Amino acid sequence: MEVVPAWAPAVGFTLLPHAGGFLGSNITKREIPTWYGTLQKPSWCPPNWVFAPVWGTLYTSMGYGSYLVWKELGGFSEKALVPLGLYAGNLALNWAWTPIFFGAHKVGWGLVTLLLTTGTAAATTASWYHIKKTAAYLMVPYLAWLSLASALNYQIWKDNHNKK
Repeated sequence: MEVVPAWAPAVGFTLLPHAGGFLGSNITKREIPTWYGTLQKPSWCPPNWVFAPVWGTLYTSMGYGSYLVWKELGGFSEKALVPLGLYAGNLALNWAWTPIFFGAHKVGWGLVTLLLTTGTAAATTASWYHIKKTAAYLMVPYLAWLSLASALNYQIWKDNHNKK
């Protein structure tokens, strides 16, 4: 008799990244009409409504990729320590950005966090490529979005860092 249904790890890994996004969304929703609304943003800044569906899609993609790696390596094995450890570190940095940028209004530290997030996402993707190419490919849209988000965060910092 199976205690955990076969589909449960796939669902759990796929939904895990959404946990931090969901928790951070309360901060974001509160700050968009107030503090964030006062910031100067570049003309190429996506409209606010774009961010939730994009992040939802990216979290699903990277979460499922982590499941593929976990499954390929036989669960939480010694071989999984580095690829899933990099991913866990990346998730922690990803989740930290919202409280730093939106919650604490630390735009510069938000940029530092995003650059570290991008670096760990790239390292995660590279490590996954040697394990399960599909998992690595599922990270590519995330890397592209992190590049855009980093450029946007930099521009917001540049245009507002002297603002009180």
